[in-house]
Amino acid sequence: MQDIEENKKRTTKLEGCDFSTRGRWVYDESYPLYTRRSCPFIYEGFDCQGSGRLDKNFTKWRWQPQDCEIPRFDATKMLELMRGKRLLYVGDSINRNQFESMVCMLMGDIRDPNRPRISHAKGTYSFYFVDYKFTVEFSPSVFLVEKGTKRVGQKQVQTSLRIDTIDQGSSRWRGADILVFDTEHWWTDFKTNSGKNFYQEGGKIHPFLDVHTALRKGLMTWAAWVDKSINPRKTQVFFRTSSPTHFSGGEWKSSRSCIGATEPLPKPSGMANKKDVVLEEVVKQMKTRVTLLNITSLSEYRIDAHPSAIKDCSHWCLPGLPDAWNELLYLHFLSDS
Repeated sequence: MQDIEENKKRTTKLEGCDFSTRGRWVYDESYPLYTRRSCPFIYEGFDCQGSGRLDKNFTKWRWQPQDCEIPRFDATKMLELMRGKRLLYVGDSINRNQFESMVCMLMGDIRDPNRPRISHAKGTYSFYFVDYKFTVEFSPSVFLVEKGTKRVGQKQVQTSLRIDTIDQGSSRWRGADILVFDTEHWWTDFKTNSGKNFYQEGGKIHPFLDVHTALRKGLMTWAAWVDKSINPRKTQVFFRTSSPTHFSGGEWKSSRSCIGATEPLPKPSGMANKKDVVLEEVVKQMKTRVTLLNITSLSEYRIDAHPSAIKDCSHWCLPGLPDAWNELLYLHFLSDS
């Protein structure tokens, strides 16, 4: 009787429920939602079983919020909701992780006679679901702002980051019906020359700028572009919060603490991510409505979900954790329908 009463209290409505931070991971034999056999488009770096990982438990965990329900992802319903639309993920390789997850989730079970038909040109980040006239794409842009480069021999080498100029690839972002952004993965001292002679505004390169100040300036450039270029009556804008890594101390060069992990952590650190705080402050100042897809806390548990066989403690296995991120995205679409 108590279980029935508890279920009655749960809701799938977004208002008044914390879907992202209050909850736990539940082992569920009905997962995963797809396999590497049903989805042959998984990048080898995300294909953990193909890379030699022998255990499969990491594919079986489902996020269960404490006071509400996340409906199981229904590929057919999602495709109907997206009929005639264009869903575009913009950002770094973690957003590629989520993009590939969505493509695989939509393809469903290989045994399904109603499996959707897709059109995909090899080497592109674009999948067209023919019967629904629906496109899912990924646009690489690790910083969202423009990189300064120079040619060294046959290669273009990055020399600076123009934090006051939007990425030239932004011309592709216009016209999408749904935009899902991320960027924080590369805003680290390791990736930005420790802020020394790297960040540029106008014709000036700062001798030094700390990463959080630079991130704020870069996000304000992105926010100004969104407010100027996006029609909120046509386009929904999401921004995914930071994806946690499981290196000791959180540093890229530190030891890889995810190696050999086969179960989620008992609890996350509970510490606020400074970059997410910057993101929230910038979004609050925008004219355009931007929905934060808060995945940081629930993902911090999942030390077991990385491609640890190739010693990668920052990206995620597919099938795996990014599927839960897309289930949260799916919940937003259901609530809006």
